[in-house]
Amino acid sequence: MKHHLDNWLRSLRNVKILCVGDVMLDQYVYGDVDRVSPEAPIPVLNINTRSYVVGGAGNVACNISAIGGMANLVAVTGDDLAGSQINNLLDDDQGVINSLIVGNDYPTTVKTRYVADGQHLLRVDDESIDIYSAQFLDRIFSTVESLLGQELPGAIVLSDYGKGVLSSTVTKNIITVAKLLNIPVVIDPKGTDYSKYHGADILTPNRKELSESSLLPTRTSDQIVTAAEKLIDRFAIGSVLVTRGKEGMSLITSNSAPLHLPALAREIFDVSGAGDTVAAVMAAGIAAGMKSAEAAELANVAAGIVVGKIGTAVVRNIDLFHALSGTASEEKNIIDKNQLNKRITEWRSRGLSIGFTNGCFDLMHPGHISLLEQAKSECDKLIIGLNSDDSVSRLKGEGRPVQNAVARGLVLASLSSVDAVVVFDDDTPIDLIKLMRPDVLVKGADYLMEDVVGGEFVSSYGGRIVLADLIDGYSTTETIARLLC
Repeated sequence: MKHHLDNWLRSLRNVKILCVGDVMLDQYVYGDVDRVSPEAPIPVLNINTRSYVVGGAGNVACNISAIGGMANLVAVTGDDLAGSQINNLLDDDQGVINSLIVGNDYPTTVKTRYVADGQHLLRVDDESIDIYSAQFLDRIFSTVESLLGQELPGAIVLSDYGKGVLSSTVTKNIITVAKLLNIPVVIDPKGTDYSKYHGADILTPNRKELSESSLLPTRTSDQIVTAAEKLIDRFAIGSVLVTRGKEGMSLITSNSAPLHLPALAREIFDVSGAGDTVAAVMAAGIAAGMKSAEAAELANVAAGIVVGKIGTAVVRNIDLFHALSGTASEEKNIIDKNQLNKRITEWRSRGLSIGFTNGCFDLMHPGHISLLEQAKSECDKLIIGLNSDDSVSRLKGEGRPVQNAVARGLVLASLSSVDAVVVFDDDTPIDLIKLMRPDVLVKGADYLMEDVVGGEFVSSYGGRIVLADLIDGYSTTETIARLLC
């Protein structure tokens, strides 16, 4: 099955999904706790960093974008700072079309999570659950109708967080129009009244939601099947994909045997937004032409990846490829600068030290391997700054690099000593170093301490500079010269 799913990853890059639902701003406040407040028996959080991501239906859209699809997002924000932040975050994602509606009378929901050492200390919800006026709900549905009139998506995802966008009327109208246009509808449900989801193709409740909506127990696999079949029969649902936490997922359909999928997560750090990822991947798979069982298998793989990340996160196409092929873990890959900050935040929240070294790494030789192994011994996580093709050409001259950045990056990412590779286009990695603030900066012993790029900056905040021993007789430039003789 996994080999077959691997063949579907390319087709995910062409899917177009319409996402409708409740959007919110997820704020993460990371820090350290080393004392208890003298005012009350509560921990004192010393804040280190803050990060902001789009949650709810916005996270569904971002997940679709991350696996290579194109998402058009219809949701509501307030005319406020949080709404502006959501708009800015979405505008930075080239795979998300921003069709947000601004509601002047409806403030943006903000969920703030305080985290120390990978543990959530507190969540604060700043929201006002106001019922949207009939006129405003008409505006939401009219926006959906207009978009469907412009281009038909491969699937529609309804992300219901109970904040008001997916009222009973709006939800029913969308499902009705989708059926007329033969567009599959995937719904991440909320609440106990599933009558508004009547006729949906796929529901993705968790175990608790399934129990509450069916009024049946869901402790065992058989009970889950019975509860799901009740919803299928009562509300004409095509399939129900039940997320079961550490017990995996169960797919129940009206015309097939139940499919129970074991959980694939190696470590669970955070389940925030995992349901969004499941709905996104399920919809993308269906839009790409996968059968519901195949899409569920892929969604299960994606869920196993995303719960190993800190905070509301997305799963990328390359993450799925690595997980399906078994060639690398989700952390062993090539990342870009936009992903670098979040990756480092994840690692530091777990108390891990960060090391950095850089180079062209055109033709790997034992000298490179020795340098990287020495660098890895100085830190928990080692990030490699890899010169881009243009950067190598400027530094090394015509005919270089011999291998392009993709090939060089894949070789580096396959090494056990390397945890991430970031390609940079500048002549030096100083901007990258300032962005990541490594605990350890490693270069070869052929450098003087004062000549190490970024050394002064790293030393300014207490970081270490390490000069690794070299192995004589190995040089990429000399190797190329010998080959040309």
